Amino acid sequence: MTEDRPITHRRVLKIAIPILLANVTVPILGTVDTAVVGQIPAPEPIAAVGVGAIVLTAIYWVFGFLRMGTTGLTAQAAGQGDRAEVAALLTRALLIGLAGGAALILLNGAVFSAAFRLSPASPEVEDLARAYMQIRIWSAPAAIALYGITGWLIAQERTRDVFALQLWMNGVNVVLDLLFVLQFGWGVDGVAFATFLAEWSGLILGLWLCREAFRVRAWREWFRVFDRERLTHMAVVNTDILIRSLLLQAIFVSFLLLGGRFGTVTLAANQVLLQFLHICGYALDGFAFAAEALVGSAFGARAMARVRQAARMTTLWATVFAVLLAAGFAILGPLLIDLIAKDPEVRAAARLYLPWMVLAPLLQIGLVMLDGIFIGATRTADMRNMMALSAAVYALAAWLLIGPLGNHGLWLAMSISFVARGITLGLRYPALERAAGGA
Repeated sequence: MTEDRPITHRRVLKIAIPILLANVTVPILGTVDTAVVGQIPAPEPIAAVGVGAIVLTAIYWVFGFLRMGTTGLTAQAAGQGDRAEVAALLTRALLIGLAGGAALILLNGAVFSAAFRLSPASPEVEDLARAYMQIRIWSAPAAIALYGITGWLIAQERTRDVFALQLWMNGVNVVLDLLFVLQFGWGVDGVAFATFLAEWSGLILGLWLCREAFRVRAWREWFRVFDRERLTHMAVVNTDILIRSLLLQAIFVSFLLLGGRFGTVTLAANQVLLQFLHICGYALDGFAFAAEALVGSAFGARAMARVRQAARMTTLWATVFAVLLAAGFAILGPLLIDLIAKDPEVRAAARLYLPWMVLAPLLQIGLVMLDGIFIGATRTADMRNMMALSAAVYALAAWLLIGPLGNHGLWLAMSISFVARGITLGLRYPALERAAGGA
């Protein structure tokens, strides 16, 4: 039986708000890690934990396709009323996550060496960072499998469970940080062991939260789990999302590299302002995830009217939050800059480019919400192709604008990329609706 519950404002907020709360806990954990290791009277441990965490985050980020792909496919199966396929999708996601983590464990030496060749550090920092990563890499299977669990829960609108899972992991991490570093004196190793245990405990809790899937025989029916057609479809969806994500990452990496042309102060100011974009992403993610779940369910049921309703309602709430963010950045932006940066020159430079951050939430509404809508409908080829086109638009804009406008030209090119992503996906939206209607 297909899913046909009405899409209401209450339902949208019930999905979105727990994601917003879960996202709030992410920067808090990083702050606690830094504060705890900062009690060690030397700069190298702080730098090592920072470098190690960035490298591992970048590596794990590659597997973000598992979260998005699992959400879209599971939401559609739920919309079709296919509980057996919902259960089988969880097994597939877990197997991909565990296999990906195992591969990273086997290849960690080469991966870490490549990372330090790309971004060299002092011998002391590199040694400590390697020790940190050598411990944490053993929880890679858990960390990546959790992407699949998170996507599976979001698809079924169980974002309160996602919040509980995030809160549990961060809570365990903080408590063990304090115990291992301050009480036992384990230093950088203590921070790594805390995260290692938090991630494995998170996987255990995640499996318990998904226990209903294990009551359906389909999760262990290997002929279903390894069905060639469904596996191929999942592989195509995940590959499209991976390519799209790599193109997006290329835009941000090139932005940082191009910003380096304007000197250390401007580069630091750009880094400060990128935190505003992270805040924007954290705030709008909840509504994008709501779109993934609601559009996916409606698309699976081939209910075009509900696809349109889900898209409109989630975008309405995202717009409200984007306007609030823009107003907040305009009013509180200088204070936030002062909290992040202490250097007077960096503060002054960041204030100079702050208007771009006031504009950013308004420019991002379309692209963030269309990403969620297209993920729910698993129209991932469109996402891949339109991101490639938008990346080309960004590259052309940067080439034309940086010379005459300097760093303002760089921010204008980034803003143009936001608009390009929204417009190009928007042009593909009618085809999505036609597919939802079976046309």
